[in-house]
Amino acid sequence: MKRLAFLMTLALATTPVFGALKPGARATDFTTQAVQAGDAYTYNLNKALKRGPVVLYFYPKAFTSGCTVEAHEFSEAADDFAAYGASIIGMSADKIDTLKKFSVEACRNKFTVGVASPPVIKAYDVGLPVMGGSNRTTYVIAPDGKILFAYSDLSVKGHVSGALKAVKDWRAANPKGK
Repeated sequence: MKRLAFLMTLALATTPVFGALKPGARATDFTTQAVQAGDAYTYNLNKALKRGPVVLYFYPKAFTSGCTVEAHEFSEAADDFAAYGASIIGMSADKIDTLKKFSVEACRNKFTVGVASPPVIKAYDVGLPVMGGSNRTTYVIAPDGKILFAYSDLSVKGHVSGALKAVKDWRAANPKGK
């Protein structure tokens, strides 16, 4: 297990992040298995967008050091996102049983994590060529389905702060949430 973690870390550190949909592009709707606070349910992006902006972030693998740090950062900022009407979903190619545990331990019961299927990974241009699964990319999607913010970097820095700024800016421009 330690060897696998080391090889994955090495691959992530040496693999450039390519792609990412650009602001203004239309987000692809999806339905997936998801978990919040250890409870599994079916998540649909368009349904979530009816309640406000969605922070959709992709991460390579649950319980790896960077992904755990990023989940902690999103959980610490979850109340700030909610104050601006935004919800958060983290997505990885992990199995639902892994995500049940990750949602409690790393996400601290604060937001949803879901299974990123190969079609979703492709639609959002977040594939990680070396290991399969997804790279580390964060999107903010407006209720109209358009991408407001896109940030790809294997480092966890900048994902939460950039997404929160995008949500704040959206709210300032849309005080009634439309």
